[in-house]
Amino acid sequence: MQSEINPWSSTPNLDMEKLYREFGIEPIEDIVKGIEDAPTFLRRNIVSGNRDYSLIADAIAAKKKFYVMTGFMPSGYPHLGHLMVMKEVVWHTKRGGTGFISIADREAHAVRGLSREKCKFFGEKYLSWLYALGYKGERYYQSENDRLKDLAFESAIRINFSQLTAIYGFTPETSLAHAMSVATQVADILYPQLKYGPAPTVVPVGIDQDPHIRLTRDVANSLRMFTILKTDDGVSIRSKNAPAQAMDMVEKEFGKNGCKRFEGHIDVRGVDIAYADEIVRKIEVECGGYGFYLPSSTYHTFLQGLTGGKMSSSVPESLFRFDEPEKDIKKKIMGALTGGRMTLEEQKKLGGEPEKCSIYLLNVFHMQEDDEELKEMCRACKAGELLCGTCKKETFERIKEFTKDFNEKLDEVSHMAE
Repeated sequence: MQSEINPWSSTPNLDMEKLYREFGIEPIEDIVKGIEDAPTFLRRNIVSGNRDYSLIADAIAAKKKFYVMTGFMPSGYPHLGHLMVMKEVVWHTKRGGTGFISIADREAHAVRGLSREKCKFFGEKYLSWLYALGYKGERYYQSENDRLKDLAFESAIRINFSQLTAIYGFTPETSLAHAMSVATQVADILYPQLKYGPAPTVVPVGIDQDPHIRLTRDVANSLRMFTILKTDDGVSIRSKNAPAQAMDMVEKEFGKNGCKRFEGHIDVRGVDIAYADEIVRKIEVECGGYGFYLPSSTYHTFLQGLTGGKMSSSVPESLFRFDEPEKDIKKKIMGALTGGRMTLEEQKKLGGEPEKCSIYLLNVFHMQEDDEELKEMCRACKAGELLCGTCKKETFERIKEFTKDFNEKLDEVSHMAE
């Protein structure tokens, strides 16, 4: 059955709750409560779903090793719709995560048909934006990373076309290069652990990218040598495809705990599963395996376009780039669809509908950092006290200040993207 969500198509308005239930994505609110100084995208439930994000929250709290990675397909200029993922990545690096950015030029070449030169050009634009936002971490182009390509090949061994059909809706007409780009994306997500060793990894994405997360978790699991199960008095370490050397090392490591070895598994008494898991991962790596953690992920809601529908580069009026002329940005903001009523009289009498307003949502996502001021904006709108024209002018002033600061930083860091 073809998936409802496709990473390469224009995603319509999606029923997020339905998709969360269908694909086993958990709400993130309870985890956020334990995060000190949570950013706006977590406080305001813009990032609303997760897979295993508790691993990352625990690593942040304990100042332990973790990675944050994401990729950008360089098929055009970065714009307002890309800002959320960039902010998530930068925030995680500032909280101790090692950052990885993949410029998915192989994907853009295979799926969008862009030339290598165009991919490089647009890739530098994405990297410049990230550096201007404060990103510090690693970056690479898929086409230039040989270790990534080797990992993609190993990952592809664990992927069959039945999976690609079920997850992505691939058909007999799908090109082989497109399928190969999927294996490369799996390798992208696992690459931080390949380079610096097993550790929790978070991938911030929109719900349309969840097929990549699900496939990668399947592949990461299949690349493990062992499965560890909790038992009544300890753990059972079960071989999946572990070599004899790895079994011997596990037996030796846990021998002092009174372990008992069978043909395909080793039972250990009195051992915590987290401790056993850490030891077994190290043994896997020593024996030529990977010991991968299943990648964690966060899911943000999509920012509504200024025209009211999806934000898309194919609809220029639905978004703006921060390097656009100020007069063009102002024109888009002043012409944006709002949650206002048909007449001024109705607006004052009935109040506006901020939850439908692209201008209000722009403030929720990016342009209003102060929670109390945002609440007052919402209250005044609903009470009919804040009129759309005034709100647009105030929002444009915030955008103008943001873009001025952003473009100054862009000039300072653009050389870093070359």
